[in-house]
Amino acid sequence: MSSPNAARSPDRMTCISPVDGEVYLERATATAQEVEAALIRAQQAQLEWQALQIEERAVLCNALVDAFQAQADRHALELAWQMGRPVCFGGGEINGFGERARSMIEQAGAALADIEPPPRAGFRRFIRRTPLGVLLTIAPWNYPYLTAVNSVIPGLMAGNAVLLKHSHQTPLCAERIIEAGLAAGLPAGLLQFLHLDRRQTTALVQDARIAGVSFTGSVAGGEQIERAAAGRFIPVGLELGGKDPAYVRADADLETAAAGIADGAFFNSGQSCCGIERIYVHTSCYAAFTDALVGEARKLRLGNPLEPETTLGPMVRTAAAELVREQTAAALQQGARGLLDGQDFPAAREQSPYLAPQILVDVTHEMAVMRDESFGPVVGVMAVADDNEAVRLMNDSTLGLTASIWSRDVEVALRLGDAITAGTVFLNRCDYLDPELAWTGVRNSGRGCSLSTLGYGQLTQAKSFHFRLPE
Repeated sequence: MSSPNAARSPDRMTCISPVDGEVYLERATATAQEVEAALIRAQQAQLEWQALQIEERAVLCNALVDAFQAQADRHALELAWQMGRPVCFGGGEINGFGERARSMIEQAGAALADIEPPPRAGFRRFIRRTPLGVLLTIAPWNYPYLTAVNSVIPGLMAGNAVLLKHSHQTPLCAERIIEAGLAAGLPAGLLQFLHLDRRQTTALVQDARIAGVSFTGSVAGGEQIERAAAGRFIPVGLELGGKDPAYVRADADLETAAAGIADGAFFNSGQSCCGIERIYVHTSCYAAFTDALVGEARKLRLGNPLEPETTLGPMVRTAAAELVREQTAAALQQGARGLLDGQDFPAAREQSPYLAPQILVDVTHEMAVMRDESFGPVVGVMAVADDNEAVRLMNDSTLGLTASIWSRDVEVALRLGDAITAGTVFLNRCDYLDPELAWTGVRNSGRGCSLSTLGYGQLTQAKSFHFRLPE
């Protein structure tokens, strides 16, 4: 946490609001002296914190959540200004922060309990999960609170200190989490934020006092973090991109599937690593499902995220919207058809982050929109002849975060789930993180695991105790 009296770096990070394209706020990046002071404070605080019982840590972490949620309206408004999510949805992330945090607090006792093998006469043997030390959490802008909480709260519960670095687009989010920690009475230095540029972040990952890193962001960003940590032999959790598919079987409830998949594709303007970006539909219900999906998309109201009737806000920046426009235009040139008319979304404007949603049909895997991450409000729909074709196409990707199946047949869904290459397989839902289940990706979607009792594994070190008892 930056000292107001310290010498400042001339370098600044600027948040350009997607709402109006104006500067929303600026922050100076931390000086080398501030980074050094933060590391020293974190190390000192961690030694005292790890001596506390889990129950004592839980009291303070729950108090942090209480203090954070008490400012829900403020957080929702600030999110709209920083990254464009409509205020009508802002409370969902604040509630989700609380849900995940409290679940991980509750699971800490079981996750961190000593593991004892079968008794052996004359010996006492057990495995204990011990804290790593000082952790670095690097959080993105698209879900700045939900992604941070995945490692911040369990990291603290495991006995670590945490340094939090947020995107330049959402610096207030880091400040608000630390503000809640101070209000809750966390020991000074235990949980701190640092505003850093890429060079500084790389240097911090390479610092010997950082004992573990949790990164959420792009595949390219994950590669940079992995290179920075090379040779350090520390846990590096990487939650990266997705090109997540949905499969609508012939027996699916089409009304439910269309509503759920539309939400998964267009919520947060499609800016979700586990959002739906590819849809495969059995030929027997392809036309009916596509019509229903178009009907759901037409219910969206694109506009200023500060207005309560808006359900589809701007993308985070014009450059991100331009990438989606380019993918869509290329697909149309290759023979795809768009089913939504931009005129139905009058707030859409060229060369701006205000982008109308689009549903593409007659698409193929030769098109970038079905192959590369879009991270925007566009989705392609393909007809498939059977389950085998659906699974083959779902697995035809370098990414593998989640996949969803829409069907009334649970046993078939289980069989298909075993064949699908993804970290999470959903049935009749999508784009949701259950804090009692492991959150993980395969292939280029990342490495490591957060949430659930398993998530504590990369935030701790296993230590074995092997005692021969006195005679």
